This record gives sequence, structure tokens and C-alpha cells, in this order.
Amino acid sequence: MILKKNFNLSLDKFIHLSLYNKKNGYYMKKNPFGKKGDFITAPNISRLFSEMIAIWIVSFWQSLGSPKKFNLIEIGAGNGEMMKVLIESFKNFPNFLDSCNLIIHEISPSLVKIQKRKFLNDEIVWVSQINKIKNYPCIFVANEFFDSCPIKQFKKNKNSWYEKFVNLEKKKKPFFYEKKINIKKIEKKINFKISQNQNFIEYSDLGFKYLKDISKIIKRNKGGLLLIDYGYRGKKMQNTLQAISNHKFASILEDIGNVDITHNINFNLFKEYINKMGGLKINLTTQRNFLIKMGIKQRADIISQNQSFLKKADMFYRLKRLIDKKQMGNLFKVMLIKNEKNKFKLGF
Repeated sequence: MILKKNFNLSLDKFIHLSLYNKKNGYYMKKNPFGKKGDFITAPNISRLFSEMIAIWIVSFWQSLGSPKKFNLIEIGAGNGEMMKVLIESFKNFPNFLDSCNLIIHEISPSLVKIQKRKFLNDEIVWVSQINKIKNYPCIFVANEFFDSCPIKQFKKNKNSWYEKFVNLEKKKKPFFYEKKINIKKIEKKINFKISQNQNFIEYSDLGFKYLKDISKIIKRNKGGLLLIDYGYRGKKMQNTLQAISNHKFASILEDIGNVDITHNINFNLFKEYINKMGGLKINLTTQRNFLIKMGIKQRADIISQNQSFLKKADMFYRLKRLIDKKQMGNLFKVMLIKNEKNKFKLGF
């Protein structure tokens, strides 16, 4: 991937180029999900995951007073597997389904095609901008979305801050370098003192924009955001930048456009950023705790009663991947952002 003019890109611009370039971007030209892809998300591991999310969504809708019209928006629906199971589950709740505007926000044309093939007979609207949706109460769901937002990185050396850049002048030998910057200008732009008590900063401008826009919609129209992603809670930010290819770690600067570049969410940072906006309340737990409280084990027991030994073993193996402390159970967190007056805390 060669640039015609500027060969020096800030890290987030380089990641955006690698993932979302219209012609060569990783997410724009292929389906990265599943065994044949580069990684497997929770909805593709077991439909039990999506069933628990469906029950949670219906319960949250009830906490809003069961509005006659509301929007359910999945942010970054991947191969559409979660939305498919959600719709199947919602058919058991006809009043809910009749009230629901099903919406997918997806920026990858190739993934939109995959999603549309999966939902030929379902009434779903695809939107490129979440600000354009109708002013009804909104329930947002984002599973492994925010980790795909391009990040910036800054490092403090003595009393100066340096931003990470990538030089792409020589196609076969790209390299990282650092550039001195004024951190106060960055903080003014995002209206947030991100450098306070930090020696290293990792955050996404795009991720912050989504949080800000969604929070405004929630405050204006009622509703909430259920955010599920891998990450950590520490107050000190860490360097979590990584590339994935064929289910293994890969080099960020090699095979540009053919590897997924990702990072771990700092949930403490998200919490501080949202709290600064005011009017919202946050609940946070691990994926393990959330799914167990939602009854995933009991659901597995019910389904497995009439299954063969092999099917039963496969289902509980998949369940273990979702909730085991050493697998996805503790690494993945579940965050709920809602209006501060809403006392709903199912799963938390």
C-alpha cells in the first residue's frame, strides 16, 4: 500500500488506512470472522451468547416502560450472526418485535453484503451515520466494535510528550518513529485531561466520538449502550496495540491491509470520559459474571437434555470458552451506559 503524497502517518491514520482503505483495507475487502477468517467472536462460538443478549435487551426495553416504538442498533454487526439469533429469539416476544426498529451501523461494504444476504426476509435498516436515526428510545449493542477503532499512542519522556507515527516511504520497510507534540492541544480538542497521572496514553479519537454521540442520543431519547469487548480496568494506560492474522499474533507493519490491528479497551478511561459528560450511569462487570447472571448455564442444561453425547460435549466446550476465567470470561468486560435515573442492572 503506497501513499502518493504524505509518507508519515500518525498511528491512528495508519491503522485507519490498513483497516478501512476503500480498496485495500482489511475490513473492506474480506470476511475476517469464523474458522476461515482471522478470529472468532462470541456470537460465532455459541448461539447461547446471543440468546442471553436477546433476553437482556427485552428486559432493558421493559425498564424503559416498554415503548411502542424504539430503535435497536447494533454497532458493527460483523457477519450478522448475533443479529440473526437476536431476531430468532425476539419472535418469542411479539409485542417487543412489533415495537422494534432493527438497525445495523456498518461501514464495511463487504460486510454489509454478507449481512444483507443473511437477512433477506427481515426488516432491517442499514445506516452509515447513527445521528440520522429517528428520535425514539435507543438501545445500542456493540460487541467487539470499539477495539477496532484506530488508536493514537503517546509517550512521556521527562516533561515532554511524543506521539507514535509510521513512515511508509519504502513500501517493504515501514517503521515507527516518535514526534514531539503539545499534549495540551490534544486535550483541548477532546475536552478531556487525558494525560493526568499518565506516562503513556492510548486512546481512539473515533472511539471517543462514538461514545460522545451515543451518550447524547441516550440522554436525549432514553435508552442505553451495552458494550462488550476485551480490555482492562487499570487507571494507568498500557500499550496494547497488536495485530492478528489466522488466529495468531502478527506483525503490525508487515502485510499491511491483510492483518487485523486491534487493542484492549481501557474501561477505566471510558468510564472517566463518560462521567465527564454527566447525566449517565455506568455498570461494569466481566463477561463471565454477566452471562452466568443471565442464566447461560441453566439454558445450556435445558438445551442439552435431549442431545447426543457429542453435541452436548461440543456445547459445553463452547460455553467454557465464553465464561472460563482463563479464556474469555475475565478478559472480556461488559459495560452498560444508561440514563442516571434508570435503576436497571440485570446481569451486573
